[in-house]
Amino acid sequence: MHTQDLLAADTGMGAVTLRVADLDTMVAYYRDGVGLQVLTNDGGTAVLGRGATPIVVLEHAPAMRQASPHEAGLFHTAILFDTQADLAAALYSVATRYPRTFTGSADHLVSNAFYFQDPEGNGVELYWDRDRTEWSWTHGMVDMATIYVDPNAFVQEHLTSSALESAASRPGRVGHVHLSVGDVATARAFYVDRLGFATTAAMGDQALFVSAGGYHHHMAMNTWNSRGAGRRQLGLGLGLVRIEVPGADDLGALVSRMHDTGVQTADDGRTVAFEDPWANRIEVTAPGRG
Repeated sequence: MHTQDLLAADTGMGAVTLRVADLDTMVAYYRDGVGLQVLTNDGGTAVLGRGATPIVVLEHAPAMRQASPHEAGLFHTAILFDTQADLAAALYSVATRYPRTFTGSADHLVSNAFYFQDPEGNGVELYWDRDRTEWSWTHGMVDMATIYVDPNAFVQEHLTSSALESAASRPGRVGHVHLSVGDVATARAFYVDRLGFATTAAMGDQALFVSAGGYHHHMAMNTWNSRGAGRRQLGLGLGLVRIEVPGADDLGALVSRMHDTGVQTADDGRTVAFEDPWANRIEVTAPGRG
């Protein structure tokens, strides 16, 4: 793939929108459990984040149906913390207030990660990255593994009172978004060949990891629960994935690639929106546009 066909190196992920049935319960989980701050909460939409950075947007949609776990959609929203102390504070907070939502942990070589399901079944990953100098690459693919991490030992080693007390004001952001899709080949054709991410890891026909700028992954797609799934029907769960590119020229190049490959886009002057093959809505923004 030519450089001009790739997303800009400084591309990152923005806030993930979830459509939820019980707004109060979900706000409480992400605020009191995960340790996010409520930035706004009005008109049936709550925005939560760390500092001034939005991470999760919750849209109240009580009339919508509950999606099947075998449909395409969100696998997890992954929240990235700057330090192990910040991650330990979030882990301690969720484990203390919502212990039954914990689903697992892993040392992925590039990161330490802890996994949860929020009260409406949306996957959540809380993680911290090792420095890029510690990552290993083989033939252009990043080396990742899944090694058990004892969450209690992690908290005991890294939790500090200052990280716990100032959690909501500490840095944090969406590090990556992991989707459930119907098949990996179609995901690769869309997210790599059309959207412009580079492949960083793959697990046969089960999972694909993609990124911009040599990150281990900004997005991932797997078929573990959703093999063969078609386009999503409107329902609870994932509402919107946001991608942030550095500048207007980068956004223009993306739009040209999408048009050249037959992907329909909508442009309101501030964001460019489109759907992936499973009707997951993607919005791309650039600073200062609109």
